[in-house]
Order: sequence, then structure tokens, then C-alpha cells
Amino acid sequence: MTTATHGTLSFRHAAFRGKIGIASGDITPPVGIYSRNWGAAVHDVAESIHRPLTLTALTIAPLTGEPPLVLIDADLGWWRSPELFPRFQQRLLDEFSLDSSQLIFALTHTHAGPPLLESAPGLPGIELTQDWLDKVLSVAMASVRAAMEDAAEATLEWHTGRCGLATTRDLPDPEPKSDRYLCGFNPEGDPDDTLLVGRITDAHGQLRATIVNYACHPTTLAWENKAISPDYIGAMRETIYESTGAPAVFLLGACGELAPRYQYVGDTTVADAHGRELGYAALSTLSGMEPPAQQLAFMGAVTSGAPLAKWRHQPREASQTLVAVQREVELPLKDWPSAAELEEQRLACTDRALEERLRRKRDIRLRLGDGRTYRLPLYVWRMGDAVLVGSCCEAYSVLQQELRKRFPNNAIICMNLINGTIGYLPPREHYDLDVYPVWQTPFDRGALEATLEALSQEIHDILLT
Repeated sequence: MTTATHGTLSFRHAAFRGKIGIASGDITPPVGIYSRNWGAAVHDVAESIHRPLTLTALTIAPLTGEPPLVLIDADLGWWRSPELFPRFQQRLLDEFSLDSSQLIFALTHTHAGPPLLESAPGLPGIELTQDWLDKVLSVAMASVRAAMEDAAEATLEWHTGRCGLATTRDLPDPEPKSDRYLCGFNPEGDPDDTLLVGRITDAHGQLRATIVNYACHPTTLAWENKAISPDYIGAMRETIYESTGAPAVFLLGACGELAPRYQYVGDTTVADAHGRELGYAALSTLSGMEPPAQQLAFMGAVTSGAPLAKWRHQPREASQTLVAVQREVELPLKDWPSAAELEEQRLACTDRALEERLRRKRDIRLRLGDGRTYRLPLYVWRMGDAVLVGSCCEAYSVLQQELRKRFPNNAIICMNLINGTIGYLPPREHYDLDVYPVWQTPFDRGALEATLEALSQEIHDILLT
């Protein structure tokens, strides 16, 4: 961000200085576990491992010794059983004496892992799921504990780059006389290509970790894939680590309508290519940053063949402000059948793909209850000059684009699918279209806009602290 303070013009990265720790663990499930995520899939269980699934814990605390904020980045898809995440959440809050605002459990949203599902008797391979879920929780606790022990003085700085991996995936059906939209690459789309990179350096300026905040559905691997995989995120992490020697954390952005151009394949090399594309873009952004804990300051004019502006690096003090809040916004719900009625429809259904769709719809209804509105939790963290926001929904990218326009002097990290899973947040005008995110979501027209205004107010307020 560029600032002018007391007549001094400078360029500085949004930054925070405090105690930061990081630790990772392996959450790869066994071959043979139930892993059907696609209605079109003809298989039910995983037959191989493409890349391991990883869980990473990041702890962020003030230098003054207060309890940390805990951010977990896990290679998981979405929470299917309504009661599962609240149980995970409560165990972690109790174990580390945290308030609910201090914990963010973020999913990378891979579509090539086991469903986060418990009560589903009769599904092939489901008998392996409970032990695996226990492992995920155990690794989460161990990783948070290790990150707390690893915590040391560090600076977290943010810089904006670009990556062309994400494309618009709302495609008007090319078939004549069709009014529906397909969920796939739209060559005429205008996707948000914003890439936000966080750099964590220690007190000596050495790189400790990289954070990548990017909006793109991990849907490279689809119904033909029979391997457990983190999708493109695995190769992204590997690419960054090979170059820097430091781990990379992935934070999924507001990607409701964004996905790779080439997707829905069974070839894992395509996912790896996508991951390298994002990894190289993140490395490019990282290379374009100013030195750690420094700003670029205007030092005056120099007369040469032209009047030249002289800029030089100088030390800067990063903000130590760290605040976490949790708020709610009341959103309208569609007039869906009750969970019991949806279960009756599912049991009577003989179409494999439709039965899967009804199962998911039933689970969402169970999560929301049978009311006409839902109070959606919103999470807002201020880390110095940066603000992280998110919810358990899948917002369209207009949410992050608009927030960044409204707060241009701050790094705004937007996240989907944190602390639970419910449904999409499409723009108001999309409710006039026959498009998947609109008929998937339980939220009615105007939900995204209400969320945007609520987050704007919370960002405004937290920046005054």
C-alpha cells in the first residue's frame, strides 16, 4: 500500500508483527475408504493415493503474551454430517482454551478426498471413515500444540499478485433453445485473478512460511478419478517448498464461480500442472516483495537528463494489533422441504446421481433447521494492516472484489468454507438464471449482498480498534 505520512511518500506492505508458529501433519486416509464425491462417479472407494493430504496449523499471537489465534488449513472437501464440525470445533476450543472467534478451521475443498461423513450405514468403505476422522482430529490437536511450541517473533507481510489458473465456470448451455447454465469453463468470462501472498519471516529476516490466498475450485479431478488427492494444492505447496525451503499454507478465496479452465478429469498430472502454475505465480509475487520489515520511501528529486524520483529502502515498524471477532448476519432461506421430506424423496429415488443430490440437500436442511432465516456466523480477524474475513459458505468472487475496492489501503484476505459448510452465495441477479449454485444453495436472493454489507461494517469497525 502507498501512504503519505507527514509529507513523506512511501510504499509498504500490509504487515503484522507478533509471535507466529507453524506445524503440519499427515491426514491421508487408507485406500479402500468411501470417497464418492461426484454424482456421475461409478465407483465408491479410493483405489490409490496421488499425493498425501496435509493439515497445517498456524498460530498468531501478540508479543505481549495473550492467547493466540489458531488457523488450520486442511486438505478436506466439505462437512457432510451436520453435527461433525461442531464436535471438532468444540474439542479444539476446549483443548486450547479458545473463544470461538479465535479458531478458523479452513478446508482446501479438494473434491478427491473422503467425504466428511459419519452416519451413512451401507456405503462401501464407510467403516474406515470413523477411524480416519479420529486421526484428522488427533493430527489437528497435535499440529496446533506443535505450532504453539514453535511460536517465535515474526513478521507477516502481504503482497498482491496475479494468476490465470481460475476461470469463470458459469457457461450458458450452447445447445439451441436451452436456458440452463452448465458448470464449466466460459471463454467469455471475466474471472478474478487476484492472488494474495503472505510472507512470514523471523526476527532475522529469514523466510519461515508462505501463505497463498487464491480463489479457484479444486475440481480438476472428478468422477473418473479414483485416487485420494489434494488436487492442485499439493503441487502448489511442493513447488513453493522446493524453491524456498519453507512450508506453504493455502487459504481458499471466494471462488463460487471460479475453477480451472481444464477440469473434471481423472489424470492426476493435470492437477499437478495446475498446482505448479499457482506455485510459480506465488513465487513470482514473493520475489516482487520489498525486503522484510522495510518500506520503500521517497527521498526527493534528482536532476539528471530528466527530473528523477529517488526511492530507497528504510526500516519500518509493523503493526502489532491483533483482534478477532465473530458476528452473525441473518440471511433469508428458500422454501425448501423439511429434512424428513427430503429423506423420503431420497429413499424413493432410483437415479444414482439424483440420490446423491438429495442426500446433500437433506444434510444442508438438517444443518439449517426448518426455519425461514438463518443466522450465518462471520469471522473477522485483524492482523496489523491486514483483515481476514470468511464464512462457511461459498461466496462468488464479487464479494472479495468489492471488499478490496472498499478498503484499498488494507490487505483483505477473503475465505470460503471456514468453520463449517452450508451452500453458495450467488449474486442477486443470478437468481433469474438456471445455474447450479442458485439451485444448490438454501439461501434466497439477496443473501450475498447482506453478507457483503455485514462484512464491510465489521471491517470498518475492526480497523478502528
